Amino acid sequence: METLFEIIKSILFGIVEGITEWLPISSTGHMILLEEFLSLKVSPEFWDVFLVVIQLGAILAVVVLFWGKLWPFSLENGKLTSSKETWTMWLKILIACIPAAIVGLLFDDFLEAHLMNYIVVAIMLIIFGILFIIVENANKNKQHKINSLAEITYTTALLIGIFQLIAAVFPGTSRSGATILGALMLGVSRTVAAEFTFFLAIPVMFGASLLKIVKFGFAFSGNEMLILLVGMISAFIVSILSIKFLMNFVKKHDFKGFGYYRIALGLLVILYFLFIA
Repeated sequence: METLFEIIKSILFGIVEGITEWLPISSTGHMILLEEFLSLKVSPEFWDVFLVVIQLGAILAVVVLFWGKLWPFSLENGKLTSSKETWTMWLKILIACIPAAIVGLLFDDFLEAHLMNYIVVAIMLIIFGILFIIVENANKNKQHKINSLAEITYTTALLIGIFQLIAAVFPGTSRSGATILGALMLGVSRTVAAEFTFFLAIPVMFGASLLKIVKFGFAFSGNEMLILLVGMISAFIVSILSIKFLMNFVKKHDFKGFGYYRIALGLLVILYFLFIA
């Protein structure tokens, strides 16, 4: 019975991950709040791995939904061909990953020990919420400079990667929130900013998950493996719905609503830990 209850909790964590990983509202902030009310009965070491590796389920959703844009190979008249445009896009993605990868490899333990707390999370939720509102107001009625993935230059990709670096350093920023905001500031359309953010997550999350698993030592018990797999599957299913929702949403709306939500959540986190926890 206890194992079943832990599995149910893992499903709930997967649902939250699947929703908040892709919407620019910070999965970390939501996970911190959910853990306060519904913590898994696992070791601190496994919990640290769970929070990162559960994202692999979310990543698989991107791969499934955008396979046609991500896979460079195709068969034409019985011959295997590859798309130069797709290879170029992947090169831009890898360039954008460089800043966060360097910081993650060198300072992962330090950042987790000193910045993974509710104060930093709440402050970054509020700051980036305000920035979303400011940027969207400034961009109102402006024509976007970049309206397709092919129009993203290597320089633009690197600059977006620097915004992702902010998310890697400060929890609560939201990886998708930071990269989308950076892209908007650089003149990228909302739809292209969202797509590039999804694709950028693939190497970042695979790399972060591999790093956590290696540090953990692959020493998962049967129950831990079950909890992790259930959470990943739950995150995958919900991510499919979340990504489809966001892609439809940005065609007709801006991101200011997410900005207001971030501010409200940041204030809620502060009030909860100051007066209730």
